Amino acid sequence: MYGKVFTSALFAGFAAGLIAAALQLYFVQPVLLHAELYEGGDLIHFGSESTVPAHQDVGGIDLMRDGLSVLFTVLVYTGYAFIMVGAMALASERGHSVDARRGILWGLGGFVAVHFAPAFSLPPELPGVAAADVVARQIWWFGTVAASAIAVALIAFGRNWAAWGAAVVLLLAPHVIGAPQPEVFTGPVPPELGGEFAGRALGVGLAAWVTLGCFAGFFWQRETQGAPQPA
Repeated sequence: MYGKVFTSALFAGFAAGLIAAALQLYFVQPVLLHAELYEGGDLIHFGSESTVPAHQDVGGIDLMRDGLSVLFTVLVYTGYAFIMVGAMALASERGHSVDARRGILWGLGGFVAVHFAPAFSLPPELPGVAAADVVARQIWWFGTVAASAIAVALIAFGRNWAAWGAAVVLLLAPHVIGAPQPEVFTGPVPPELGGEFAGRALGVGLAAWVTLGCFAGFFWQRETQGAPQPA
């Protein structure tokens, strides 16, 4: 069992991580590099008498920077894959079928728990924008992800209204409590860049998690093909 989990998660995480890294390099990183120009004072938006062009040259490929970005993304999604495949193994033991098509639903659930639910109150932030204390935000984020993951599991596998009601409470609780917010809103980065970054980060996250779920389901099914599968 452990060997099957390890093999499935390793292949699924590596493949999904490479795809996520490619999407981030193409869609997300240019927005980050553009925002850094405002953060460092190379560009000025607010209070500037001159008009700053929306399209900026943010440089080409940096092998060191981009290589480390790819490596980090692959490692992160491999870690996610171990959690997901481990959960798939538990679901399989309890009679639930797991394959590539059903894996897409698992990926959607992971996206909701890790990206969408936290972003509802604490959206992805660009460098240079106002933000609350990082430790407080990390604690809230981890709590929200945990509560949302349990809620998604209750929605998917719960069999009565008590489970589904508990899921609704868990989904709402972090946002009713409220995410840590800065005391004042300030920063040199244009809000248009912030909106573009948040949208692209969530879009790439959705694509990466759906891919991860599909690969995880595919490799898990292939690893367990010799064993009896539930209908």
